[in-house]
Amino acid sequence: MRSTILTFTCLMAFCVSAFGQSNKQIADEVIAITKAQWAAEMKHNAAESMKNVADDFTEFNADYATRLDGKTINVRLEEATMTDPGVRVAAEMANEKVQVYGDVAILTYNFVGINKDKDGKFEPVRAKTTRVFAKLGGKWMLVHANFGSDPLPK
Repeated sequence: MRSTILTFTCLMAFCVSAFGQSNKQIADEVIAITKAQWAAEMKHNAAESMKNVADDFTEFNADYATRLDGKTINVRLEEATMTDPGVRVAAEMANEKVQVYGDVAILTYNFVGINKDKDGKFEPVRAKTTRVFAKLGGKWMLVHANFGSDPLPK
């Protein structure tokens, strides 16, 4: 019995190492990519914030009634928002969950942040977020995101 368990354990370890990352490793990687994107945005570095975004990226968000198609439009909008004198001073992820399906990882979470405007006033920022990543060319890339409004409960 012990040899059967040992054989099974070794086989599982081989499968994970031979066929890719574990779901925990993938979850950690896509969360790290997301947090690195936030850090780059807070430093007003659009190129760095968009480095893990696929060229055919699509996005839904609360600011526009239509889907935004392509990395190019998102880079232009990102650069435009970086001219605003206000800054994001905090960005946190709550209730994060990563679901992995082969070369696709879906990250869902509640975004909790704080912006500071040009007058020094702080304002909370909230969103319900879904990010879809695909492994492209051996690298996890963001291919779709939905940034939904998260109104305060009544």
